[in-house]
Amino acid sequence: MITAIYPGSFDPVTLGHLDIITRSAAMFDKVIIGVLNNTSKTPLFSLEERVNMLKDAVSDLDNVSVESFNGLLVDFVKQKKSNIIIRGLRALTDFDLEMQMAQGNRVVAPDVDTVFLSTSVQYSYLSSSVVKEYARYGVDLKEFVPECVISQLIDKIK
Repeated sequence: MITAIYPGSFDPVTLGHLDIITRSAAMFDKVIIGVLNNTSKTPLFSLEERVNMLKDAVSDLDNVSVESFNGLLVDFVKQKKSNIIIRGLRALTDFDLEMQMAQGNRVVAPDVDTVFLSTSVQYSYLSSSVVKEYARYGVDLKEFVPECVISQLIDKIK
C-alpha cells in the first residue's frame, strides 16, 4: 500500500488544494493531508479549525485522511510510514522554492521523494492569501473555496 503525504498550512483550504488532493487520491492508495502547525506564521484559522475544514472538504474521498503535525515534514512522513511528499505547483516561482525544499528533504531523508503536480489551469492563480483578500472585500467565494469553508471564512474575516 502506497501512502503519500500532502503537507501545507491550508489557511484556508482552496479549490486548488482540493484539485491536488483529488488527483493524488486517484494516484496513491492512501493520502494523508498534513496540516502544519507553523509557529513562525500567524494563521487566520486555528490548527483545529483548519483540520476540521479539510475533513469536511474531503469527506467524500475514502482514501484521504487529515492530521496535524509539528516539526520537520520528513519526520512526519516517516512517522506515517511513507516516503512520498506531494506538492502542488502553480507557477515557475513555486517550482524554485519547492525544488529547494525537496532537495533539502532528500539530504535529511534520502529515502523520501517529492512528487510535483501542476495545478489545473483554472486554479493556477489561486492561493489562500488571495482568497482571504477576496473575502475581506466581499467577493463571492464559491469559485475559490469549498462550500463548507465559505461561511467560516466570512465570519472569521468580520
